[in-house]
Amino acid sequence: MSLVVLGTIDLKKRFKIPGQKPIEVLKGVNFSVKPGEKVAIIGRSGAGKSTLLNILGGLEKQTSGTVTRPKNIGFVFQQYHLMPELTVLENVLLPCMKSAGWNSPVVKDRARQLLEKVGLADRMDHLPSELSGGEQQRVALARALVTDPELVLADEPTGNLDAMTGAEILKILQNLSAGTEVSLVMVTHSPEAAAVCDRVLTLEDGVLK
Repeated sequence: MSLVVLGTIDLKKRFKIPGQKPIEVLKGVNFSVKPGEKVAIIGRSGAGKSTLLNILGGLEKQTSGTVTRPKNIGFVFQQYHLMPELTVLENVLLPCMKSAGWNSPVVKDRARQLLEKVGLADRMDHLPSELSGGEQQRVALARALVTDPELVLADEPTGNLDAMTGAEILKILQNLSAGTEVSLVMVTHSPEAAAVCDRVLTLEDGVLK
């Protein structure tokens, strides 16, 4: 097994604005994450935390530098990003649809088991609009883990939730990943969210400290 599930070397990101000087958001990010390790990234608004997370997940391209990442990554977004026309179960199955056996009983059973673990066993046939914000984020957690990823990237997973619901989501996230080798990188403004991680890094002046 690899000693590092995610790593960056001198990662930089520059945004070009017509008629203005380019904005350097990331100025040389170097860090790595071990299998099973949970890392929180904090920093002021506009520091580039979400940009960094998007680059780590392959959703955005860096200007220079390298990223080593696993192929199987789960994502948890602040805005949930559930498909409104799909049921809860169908939303959880979405990441599996690119694989040939996505409709198999084994895959569906894993999705159902994850929904049971997050307390939504009786909501599988409901639409996202019929769920509370906390319930929608639980669906998002189940969706992120349905492919049994090596790495989960979470962007402000409690940002849209009240304190009590946010605490429930963090507890569920801890329980789901307990005893597994799945790694977590979480961008957050919440000290409570950062506290559940093994390590807390601050993105400041374009580098991690």
